[in-house]
Amino acid sequence: MIVRNIIQSKKITDIISVKPTDTVMSAAQVLSRHRIGAVVVSSDGKTVDGILSERDIVKNIGSGGVDCMDKNVSELMTSQVIQCSPDDTALSAMETMSNGRFRHMPVTEDGVMVGLISIGDVVNARISEMQEENSALTGMISNSW
Repeated sequence: MIVRNIIQSKKITDIISVKPTDTVMSAAQVLSRHRIGAVVVSSDGKTVDGILSERDIVKNIGSGGVDCMDKNVSELMTSQVIQCSPDDTALSAMETMSNGRFRHMPVTEDGVMVGLISIGDVVNARISEMQEENSALTGMISNSW
C-alpha cells in the first residue's frame, strides 16, 4: 500500500494547520478541538514551516512552566520536519516514523502539503494489507486441496 491510499482512506482529509505567529495556547486549543496529536505549522496553508505536537507542548511546560503557552508556535515547533511523498510505501513511512521516533508526518507533493499521516494510520494500513495477504494465501491453500 502507498501513502496516497492511506490519505484517501482517512475520515478527516482536511489538513489542519496553524500559523507560526499563533500562540501555543491557540494551537493547543486546535489540537483539543480536533482531537489530534500534532498540527502542521504553515504560513500559507500550503507549505510546511514546522510541526507542533502535544509532546512539544508538554516538554516545554515541564521545563519552563505554563508561560510557554503565551509564546509563538514558531518558538516551540520542530522546524526540521521529515516529510514523505504520496508515492512512498506504508512500510517505508512506518520505518521512517519509527526510526525518527515521531508519530506524525506531513505528506507533500511538489512542495505542497497533500496530507498528514499518523503512525496509527500507517499501522492500520499495514494490518489491513496483511489481512488481505493472509486471506489470499488462505484462499490459495484452500483451493489447492
